[in-house]
Amino acid sequence: MKKFVCWLVFLLLLLAGAVTGIGWWYSGQPLKVAKGAVEFTVPRGASMRQAADTMAKAGVRAHPLLLTWLARASGHTKVRAGSYEVKAGITPLELLLKIERGDVAHGTVLLVEGWTFRQARAVLEKHPDLQADTVGLSDDELLARLGLDEHKHPEGLFFPDTYVFDRRAGALSVLTQANQRMEKQLAQEWATRDANLPLKSPYEALILASIVEKETGREEDRPHIANVFINRLRVGMRLQTDPSVIYGMGEKFDGNLRRVDLDADTPWNTYTRAGLTPTPIALPGLKSLRAALHPEGGDMLYFVACGEGRSVFSRTLNEHNRAVTRCQRSPRAAKKK
Repeated sequence: MKKFVCWLVFLLLLLAGAVTGIGWWYSGQPLKVAKGAVEFTVPRGASMRQAADTMAKAGVRAHPLLLTWLARASGHTKVRAGSYEVKAGITPLELLLKIERGDVAHGTVLLVEGWTFRQARAVLEKHPDLQADTVGLSDDELLARLGLDEHKHPEGLFFPDTYVFDRRAGALSVLTQANQRMEKQLAQEWATRDANLPLKSPYEALILASIVEKETGREEDRPHIANVFINRLRVGMRLQTDPSVIYGMGEKFDGNLRRVDLDADTPWNTYTRAGLTPTPIALPGLKSLRAALHPEGGDMLYFVACGEGRSVFSRTLNEHNRAVTRCQRSPRAAKKK
C-alpha cells in the first residue's frame, strides 16, 4: 500500500509538472488573430473569463478556458477595462500582461488655436475613436457634466493642443483634459503678468487672448496687438476688432463683413460697445495668452494688417490713416483698426 501511494504521488507530480510545462509552453506560443489585428473593449468590472470570452469573439484565437487557467496559474488575473488592439503574433502571456497593465489602444485629436468651441465640439463628436457623449447636450448641460457650472459659456475654456485618449473614451474626457490644461496655463501666465494691466481677472485675460488669437497668425505681432488693446482699455477707447463682430454674428456671417454688420449691436460688437467682450471668442493658444499678459510696443493705439499678414502700428489717428493708405496700395487689402 505504501508503495502504491508513493507511485501515485510520483505520477501526480509528474502529471502536474507536465501540465505546468505545457502551460508555460502554451504561454509563449504566438496566437493567430483574425485579419491580422482586432480591437475589442473590456467592460468595467469584467472578470478574466469574461475578458477572455470577449477576446475570442473579437477574433483572438485563444481558448477562453485555457487563457483563464493560464491567468490563474501565472498570477496575472487583474483585468483593466478599456479598448485594446491586438495583432497577430502576440503570445497568451503577453496578452494577459497587456490586460493587466491596461495597455489600451490610443487615439489622438487636435484642437486648433483660433477655433471656436462650436468647431472643436463638432470635431470631437465626429471623431471615429471617441464616443459622442456630448451630442444633444446644451452648453449649460455640457458645462454641468464637466463640473464647470460657474461658467455661463464654454467658449475659450479649453486649451488648443493635441490630446491622446483611450479609444472609445468619450468626448467629455478630452474636454476635461483640455479644460485642465487651459486652467493650468492661464494660472501660470496670470501669476507672472505685467504690473498695472487693466485686467481684473484671469478670465478677462482669457478674453483678450482670444481676441489677439483671432487678429493675427504672426507670433511676433501678437504682443504688439495686445498692447494696442491694453492701451485702448486704459483710455476707455473701444476695441473695434472685427473678429468679435463676426463671433457675435454667429452663423449669419457669410464671409463678408459689411458696414451694416459693424453697426448692428450684439454683446460681442466692440464697435458699438466699450470694453472687453462678455466671453472669449475662440480657443487661444499659449502665445496669445502670454501676449495678453505681457504686451509690448509702448503707447500705440492703432494697427492695420498690411500685406502677408504683417501689421503696422501707429500712435495717432493721422499716422494710422497714412499707414492705411500705404497698405491699400499693396496687392492685398488692408484691414483697419
